[in-house]
Amino acid sequence: MASFGEYARNLRLERRITLREFCRTTGLDPSNWSKTERGLHPAPRTKEVLNSVAEALGLGNDSEEYLTLKELAAVSHIPSELVDSNLVNRLPIFFRTIRGEKPTTRELREIVKILRES
Repeated sequence: MASFGEYARNLRLERRITLREFCRTTGLDPSNWSKTERGLHPAPRTKEVLNSVAEALGLGNDSEEYLTLKELAAVSHIPSELVDSNLVNRLPIFFRTIRGEKPTTRELREIVKILRES
């Protein structure tokens, strides 16, 4: 699973948006955003900044890419001492389930197995 920064950077590069252009559109500091993309700074915490990022990337509010961006931002703020990589890697499945998207039987079995072993 990509980190928030990796995912955001890939979306920006796919759209051929330079770091400076992206930051000019969002009002974010290029140095700080570069660090966010490289995982040296945390993902944004506020909905306003995430919405600004999504808008600059051309993501619709209900698009899968925007939902993934928000989920990765949320996951990035889980304290490291609580992080179990197996569980964190399954969180997107959990978030999709909450949104009403039915996970596959295999995904459900993986979540149940992880929860039982925790």
